[in-house]
Amino acid sequence: MIQYTIRRIVLAVPVLLAILIVVFALTRSIPGDPCKSILGEKATVAMCEQFTRDYGLDKPIYTQFGIYMKNLLQGDLGNSIRFGRPVTLIMIERLPLTIELGMSAMIIALLIGIPAGILSAVRRNSAIDVMTMVGANIGVSLPVFFLGLLLVYLFAVLLKDTPLQLPPSGRISAGIIAKPFYEVYEMGIEEGGLKYNFYEFIANHYVFNAIITRDWELLKDVLRHLLLPAVALSTIPLSIIARMTRSSMLEVLGLDYVRTARAKGLTERKVVLKHALRNALLPVVTIAGLQLGGIFSGAVLTETIFGLAGVGLSMFEAITSRDFPIVQGLVIVIAFIYVAFNLLVDLSYAFLDPRIRLD
Repeated sequence: MIQYTIRRIVLAVPVLLAILIVVFALTRSIPGDPCKSILGEKATVAMCEQFTRDYGLDKPIYTQFGIYMKNLLQGDLGNSIRFGRPVTLIMIERLPLTIELGMSAMIIALLIGIPAGILSAVRRNSAIDVMTMVGANIGVSLPVFFLGLLLVYLFAVLLKDTPLQLPPSGRISAGIIAKPFYEVYEMGIEEGGLKYNFYEFIANHYVFNAIITRDWELLKDVLRHLLLPAVALSTIPLSIIARMTRSSMLEVLGLDYVRTARAKGLTERKVVLKHALRNALLPVVTIAGLQLGGIFSGAVLTETIFGLAGVGLSMFEAITSRDFPIVQGLVIVIAFIYVAFNLLVDLSYAFLDPRIRLD
């Protein structure tokens, strides 16, 4: 297991490098002038020349890439052209929101998708099965931006001034302060440095921060703001997981050992949940891992619609403003998350099916 994990991590390095090379080349080939995007259309030729020299854009692309790789190996992702701040600090502020949104969406997808798929398989060709599959097909077909706007109109406009009203945008309500846990517990963390950045990154996960500080008002408010975007983002993976669970369960329920379990007099509940479900989960785990990676890389529309300053919205703004360092840094993080989740999926096989040995 350990050798397999190390080998997979080593093999991920050239994958990440190839992704970085492609992104680095593509960002430089995007039409438009970064100087005009940042300084405005009235920027003079002299101003643009100075801008190009300051950010090293006058050098050949291979020289720029060499400098970037040298800095990257030292943990420096560069400075944002637009904000003039280190990309690392921008990620510390914005990545936690995307992580919370992605994990919330996946939890919703798993908690609804797997039971729906199981029920659909057990009640095959029944009204429940038909309704579940029709709902799954609709969920896959609905664009995230359309569903997001629909949810906002329903819960923020039509249900306004009712107990079901939900906030249409933002992360927390005005007047509510998310006080970091290291300040609440007076841990004496000084600003700046690696330790402070790590603690700040943890504290920016508002759900986790609210739980460990026991700030239940903050937790309730954060969850209310998180619900609509998480539901919108979860619809497609939920539908895919439900369909995959149904297909896998139908295949397993027809196997000999399941019929033997029924012949032994076991209850249908025990046959389905104890004997059939565990083997049926292997393809479901695979598709869930892929969908989780896709959630993090595809949150741009959801964050844009709901006004959430996460990685997705940052990526959109960075591309439109030709802010190369942010684009490159965010792509590296998203690619790493994708690779990490795929590794976790592979490792979970040995746990779900003891017959599988990872060499």
